[in-house]
Amino acid sequence: MRIRTEERTTIIQGGFGLTVMLGAIWLSAGTGETPSAAESLQTLQLMAGLVSGAVSFAIFTQGWILFTEKLSKQRLYSAVLFSILGVLNVLHAAGTSGIKLFGIETGFRLSNAFLIISHLLCAAGMLIIFSTSDRQTSGKHKLFVFLGTAWIGATGIVLLYTYRTDLPALLEFQGHPAGKLGLISGILALYAAGIFAILYRHRKERPKATLTVIRAMLFLMMGFTLLMSGNPGNSRLVHVLGEWYTVISYYFVLKGVYHLTIDEPYKGQRAIEAQMKHMAYHDDLTGLPNLRRMKETLNGLLEAGGKSEGVHTGVAVINIDRFKAINDSLGYSAGDKLLMEVGERLKGLCHGDEKVFRMGEDEFAVIFTGPIDESGMEIRAEQLLVSVNPSVMIDDTEYHISLSMGLSVYPEDGNSVDQLIQYADMAVHHAKEHDQVFIRYTEAMKKVTQSRVELENDMRKALERNEFFLEYQPQFSLQSGKMVGMEALVRWNHPKRGLLPPNEFIPLAEDSGLIVPLGEWVLKTACQHNKKWQLDGYEPVCVSVNLSMRQFRQYNLADKVDAILKEVGLESKFLELEITESMTFDIETALNQLQSLKRLGIHISIDDFGTGYSSLNYLKSLPIDRLKIDRSFVKEVMLDGNDAAIVSTITTMAHHLKLKVTAEGVESEEQLEFLKGQNCHEGQGYLFSKPVPARVLESEFLSRLAG
Repeated sequence: MRIRTEERTTIIQGGFGLTVMLGAIWLSAGTGETPSAAESLQTLQLMAGLVSGAVSFAIFTQGWILFTEKLSKQRLYSAVLFSILGVLNVLHAAGTSGIKLFGIETGFRLSNAFLIISHLLCAAGMLIIFSTSDRQTSGKHKLFVFLGTAWIGATGIVLLYTYRTDLPALLEFQGHPAGKLGLISGILALYAAGIFAILYRHRKERPKATLTVIRAMLFLMMGFTLLMSGNPGNSRLVHVLGEWYTVISYYFVLKGVYHLTIDEPYKGQRAIEAQMKHMAYHDDLTGLPNLRRMKETLNGLLEAGGKSEGVHTGVAVINIDRFKAINDSLGYSAGDKLLMEVGERLKGLCHGDEKVFRMGEDEFAVIFTGPIDESGMEIRAEQLLVSVNPSVMIDDTEYHISLSMGLSVYPEDGNSVDQLIQYADMAVHHAKEHDQVFIRYTEAMKKVTQSRVELENDMRKALERNEFFLEYQPQFSLQSGKMVGMEALVRWNHPKRGLLPPNEFIPLAEDSGLIVPLGEWVLKTACQHNKKWQLDGYEPVCVSVNLSMRQFRQYNLADKVDAILKEVGLESKFLELEITESMTFDIETALNQLQSLKRLGIHISIDDFGTGYSSLNYLKSLPIDRLKIDRSFVKEVMLDGNDAAIVSTITTMAHHLKLKVTAEGVESEEQLEFLKGQNCHEGQGYLFSKPVPARVLESEFLSRLAG
C-alpha cells in the first residue's frame, strides 16, 4: 500500500521524537546538574508550562469563540478539555518552579498530581472526542456545556483546597509502587487506545487533520513518559524535554482541531458548492457548458460588443440530422455516445474565443465573436460545419452523420441574448425543413414560425370546435372492379384559412404531440362511420386508418383500440391500421406492439412500402396482412424500368409471403393494366376516385356496392 506524504511525515516525526526521548533518558542517567544549569532548566520548564497554558487557551478560544455559527461537537469539547488542561498545566509549572498560586504552596508532590490528572483527563478526553463522529451543535448545547464546565471548575477548586495534602498521596499509591506504575501504564494505554480508535475510524481515508491529532497523541505519550521517568531533582533535563513535548503535542492539537473542524469542513463545503455550480452551468453527459452558461457568456459579449464598433457576435445552433431515428434504431446509449463525440469534435474545431455549448437534446451551439463583418462570420460558421468529420464509430460500427446549422448575428439580426438564440434556432429548423446544411436567419423565417405557432394554437382548439372532418378514398379489387375497402383521411376546415391540405398541419401535429388526440379522433370517427353504414344496411367493408409514430409508441395502444371498437360496436375484422416502415426500426418493440394489435383481430398494413428501410429478414417476422406500394413507384411505372421492376418485385415478394398488395396513386388505365399483370390485388387512386366526404362515399360507392 502506498504511503501518502502526511502519513510519512507522521512516521518521521514520531520516530524522531522517540529517538530524542530515548537519547535524553540515556544521557541523563546518573548525571548531575550544575546550579546554573539547573536554574536555566527550571526557567525552561516554567516557560514550557506557561506556553502549554497559552496554547490550551488558544484551543479554547478557537473552539469557544471563533466560528460559533459553525460550532461542532469535537471543537466544543476540545475547548472544554483544554481549558481545564491549561489550568492544570499552569498549576503544575508553578509547583515545579516553587511559585505560590492563590496562596497555595503546591510543591513537587502536588505538582506531580496535577500532571497525572491532566494526562489522565487528556488521554480519556481525546479518546472520546476524536474516535467518535463529529456533528454540529446548537447554542443551547454550548450553554449547557459552559455551565457544566464552570461547575466542574468550581468543584475542582473546592476539592483542591480541601484535599491538597491528601491528593498526592492518593495518586502516588504510597506503599504500593505497583499501583502508581499501573496508573501510569493505564494513561499510556488510554493514549494508545485513542490512537488505534482514531486510525480504525479513518481506516479507509486518513485526512491530514486526523494524522495531525495522531502526532499530538504520540508526543503526549512520549512527553508523559519523560515526565514520569524520574525525579526532577536529578533528571530535570528529561522533565524539561517532557514539558516541551507537551507544548509540541498541544500545538498539534490546536492545528489538528482547526483542520478537522474548521478548515476541512470549509474546504469540503467549498468543493460541494463548486461542484453544484459546475452542475448548474454544465451538461451532465458531454461536460460542455449548458444553455444557462451560454446566455451569461452571450450577455457579457453583447455588453462589451455594444461599446466597440465593428465587433460582431454570432450564434450558430447545430442539430444532428435524424438523431431521433438513431436513438430509436440503435438505442439511447448509442445516441449518448454520438452526442459526446459530436461535442468533442465541435470543441476541438473552435478557434480562439469561439465557444461550444450544448443546448439540449441533439442541439449544440457555437458563439463566434470578433472584429469581422457578418459575411466573414457566415464563412467561418460554414467552415466549422464542413470541418466536422461525418464518420462516427459506435460499438465497433461506422456510421455517417450529417449536421444542420442556423446562424444569427448581432447586431444585424437581433440585439438581445434571447433573440439571437431564438433566431439561430429558427434558422436551423428552417434549414432542416428545406434539406439545406446551413442557413442564415432572415425576417421571413420569423413570420413563418409565428404562423406555425398560431396554427398550433388553432389546432389545439380545432378538435373542440369540430373543425376536423374525414374524407374517404375507396379501394378496389383490380380483378373484379368491386369496392373492397376505404382509407380514412383527415381534413381541417380552418375558420380563417379555409381548407388546409394535410401536409400543412400533420407535420405540425407530429412535432407538437397533438397527433395523438387527433389520431384517436380519426380512429374513433372512422369506426363510427363504418358502423353506421353497416347499421344502415350497406355491405360491410374494411376501413383503413393511419397510425402516427407517437401513437404507435404508446404502451397501451392495443387497449385504446380495443376500447374504441367496443364503444362503437364495430367488429375488429372491419378495421385496418396502417403503419410505416420507420416504425419498425426497433423490431422488438414493433413486434410486441403488432402482436398485441393482431390479437384483437384487426388487419395491419405497411403504408408507403419501398420508401423506408425495412429489413426483409424482419419483414417475414412481422404479423402484417398487406403491403401498400408507394405512389411514387406507381406514378412512373410506365416510364421508368426501375420503378416497374420495384413494383414487380414487391408484388412477387408479397405473394410468396402470402400478403395482399395494394397500389396507391393509380391514375391511368395503363398503370391499371400493368398492375393487373403483376397480380396486384387492390388499388386506390384518382382513376377510381379522389378522397370524398362521408356522404358522397355513401351515396356514390356504398349504395352502388349494395346494388
